[in-house]
Amino acid sequence: MQLKDEQHIRSLANLELLAKQVVEGFVTGLHQSPFHGFSVEFAEHRLYNSGESVKNIDWKLLARTDKLFVKQYEEETNLRCYLLLDTSSSMDFPQKGINKLQFSVYAIASLIYLFKKQRDTFGLCAFSDKVDTLTAAKSTGTHQFYLYAELEKLYANRQVKSDTNIAAVLHHVAQQIHQRSMIIVFSDMLENNLDEVTMQTLFAALQHLKYNKHEVVIFNVSDKHQEYNFNFDNHPHHFIDMESGSEIKVHPAKIRDTYRTAVQSYRRELELKCAQYQIDLVDADIHAGYNEILKTYLIKRNKMI
Repeated sequence: MQLKDEQHIRSLANLELLAKQVVEGFVTGLHQSPFHGFSVEFAEHRLYNSGESVKNIDWKLLARTDKLFVKQYEEETNLRCYLLLDTSSSMDFPQKGINKLQFSVYAIASLIYLFKKQRDTFGLCAFSDKVDTLTAAKSTGTHQFYLYAELEKLYANRQVKSDTNIAAVLHHVAQQIHQRSMIIVFSDMLENNLDEVTMQTLFAALQHLKYNKHEVVIFNVSDKHQEYNFNFDNHPHHFIDMESGSEIKVHPAKIRDTYRTAVQSYRRELELKCAQYQIDLVDADIHAGYNEILKTYLIKRNKMI
């Protein structure tokens, strides 16, 4: 890549400042919490395990922290991460304030910043009913800014009446990524048809990822207040399916209980299958901030290295 191209990418990558603020605020809180044992600034260190060789102990760090840390080199700490972003039309909800796509873009930008800090390699996959983008996993600064620019373009060029086919995308990713990786999915996990066949197809795709030895985390992005609790004002509303364009006018109170029951049933089945396949399914409410997302990654990372 030419220097001019790199400068252009940097000029587009306005997400860096936001990601830096999110991560640094998170790290400050982490050091004041029970999770301060995670090595965020020191990706090349891990806690010393009793009985192992003392030759790689960092004695200077011991003097500062009163804890035993072992030096790890880049090839020991390097983790491969792929971020899968659902860009289908349903992610453009709600129409006012931050929506699911924007929240996911900010969360992914923050994770990329943290990946870079941890010396992990990272790639990006954008999808709707098919894979639109799948980059290689790299850890360079140029790659970081390139992905920031791609994320900004994805948000600026939001898709209209675009369906979701999560199962097909996960199968594709499982076939394309041959080395064991952490696969992180940002999606509302909603499709037009949530029948038994669709559910079984989705679960088969998740199983495909696990069969290929990938560790999978699904951030189930939602506006919990409206999408799960169906808390709309008590008067008739005009609802439009953002993916199919179909419309209905209905009083929320008349369908609220039925809607909640259906959503809870789907969610419960998804939780059971994810637990069966040892996949982390994490609620990501767009109004709840990004700390839980960053903490989930660190916990998962700590188990994998």
